[in-house]
Amino acid sequence: MSEHTSDLARLLEQCTRELQSAETRLRNLITRNADGIIIVDHEGVVRFVNPAAESLFNRRAAALLGSQFGFPLVAGETTEMDVLRGGGETAVAEMRVVETEWEGEPALLASLRDITERKRAEEERALLIREQAARRQAEEASRLKDEFFATVSHELRTPLNAMLGWAKLLRAGNLDEETVARAAETIERSAKSQAQIIEDLLDASRIVSGKLRLEVHPFDLATVIRATAEAMRPATEARQIGLRVTYDPRVGAILGDPDRIQQVVWNLLSNAIKFTPPGGQVEMRLELVGTDAQVSVSDTGMGISPEFLPYVFERFRQADGTSTRKYGGLGLGLAIVRHLTELHGGTVRAASDGAGRGATFTVRLPLAGGEAALAGVPSPGGRVPDQGPASLCGARVVVVDDEADTRDILVTMLTRCGAEVTACASAAEALEVLRECRPDVLISDIGMPGEDGYDLIRKVRALGPEHGGGIPALALTAYARGVDRARAISAGFQVHLAKPVDPSDLSAVVAGLVGRGGSGNKPD
Repeated sequence: MSEHTSDLARLLEQCTRELQSAETRLRNLITRNADGIIIVDHEGVVRFVNPAAESLFNRRAAALLGSQFGFPLVAGETTEMDVLRGGGETAVAEMRVVETEWEGEPALLASLRDITERKRAEEERALLIREQAARRQAEEASRLKDEFFATVSHELRTPLNAMLGWAKLLRAGNLDEETVARAAETIERSAKSQAQIIEDLLDASRIVSGKLRLEVHPFDLATVIRATAEAMRPATEARQIGLRVTYDPRVGAILGDPDRIQQVVWNLLSNAIKFTPPGGQVEMRLELVGTDAQVSVSDTGMGISPEFLPYVFERFRQADGTSTRKYGGLGLGLAIVRHLTELHGGTVRAASDGAGRGATFTVRLPLAGGEAALAGVPSPGGRVPDQGPASLCGARVVVVDDEADTRDILVTMLTRCGAEVTACASAAEALEVLRECRPDVLISDIGMPGEDGYDLIRKVRALGPEHGGGIPALALTAYARGVDRARAISAGFQVHLAKPVDPSDLSAVVAGLVGRGGSGNKPD
């Protein structure tokens, strides 16, 4: 062997020894590594497992070597994997994958770090954060609730103070004619304010319970807007606010409940007027936008801050809920607007350039499909100026209510319309009156001691038509929910009216019932 060949052999032997030494050091390093190390060949078969990997999988190396690894490995990726350790116990490992060689063949090295405790700590921290957020939300909800009840108390007591004060002055006498007229006007306005608060509360309750119902049919939206604007003009004129209303003649019928849509328009317009100072402007526009009718109400009033704008349609939310606030209200009106609009398949949004720069509320409602004819479509009821009480001349009416003050006002309302009224304080007294005479209409309260209105109407209907059992009957009650109306009609009443009742509404309903009864004198 030549000297050159001998040197080459020695060099090769030395390289082999160094390579074996390096491989040994690498094995020792991998074996002692705190992270689990698994080497997998190109077929996914496990070729090497260090003690940390054995501990992580809770399995001996002999049970792992030669088996399929079972997890997808992609070089360069870092992933998290759940490791089943036996006995139902699961660990979480963070796996990093790099390319390597094993016994001269391409392979993948997976480094597995047990992060079970870290993940548990992260989950506990996330749970704590959620609990803290939930606690803050509960505290905020409690604060809003307390604030809301304080607001309700304030909004109810304020008109009540005026009503009671003027009532005492009227009873004391010595008031001139002008002051008496002002007292009556104030009492009426205050009573209407209280009635509106109660209606808003009931609507909010119906919304929360999912019991708010619509009476849907095609109607002319322009008629709703025109009626609402005309009803609000005295308020704008009194505050020296300009009101401009424009209509797009291309807007056709929409399908919905006209009274509820009028409630939407009324709330938006009254809000605009309330928050606009004297000398300001309010504009209401009806436009056709694609296949939708769009109603927008803009004002030059106090505007909405960017911070409050996202919450403007939430229940009980008010930009200023303090005792020093300038404007009244419960913070329910806009929440009711949003819900009623969405019930009609529409949308509502608010826009404002900020405090002191006015606001615009825009409602979009889908038009009625097809050629929806408007001929004969009833105009919306609701908050439009009344036409005065209907005549009840000669109509005989029995009123049943356990409250003397209520009986007195009902008798006064009806007798002023020409009716002959008999007042009863109980169901038993009413039955005696009904047996003695044949009145045209029965008006009964529901909530009464002993026998209530349901008991009364059932006994009346049991008399039979020949003994007056078919008398038309009106339930006039403070039980004003939809379920109360349904129960009253089911019990035998023809009509259900909620207290407080307007004299014109009462006389119109009674006139209709007298005409329906056919047994007594008809109103003129």
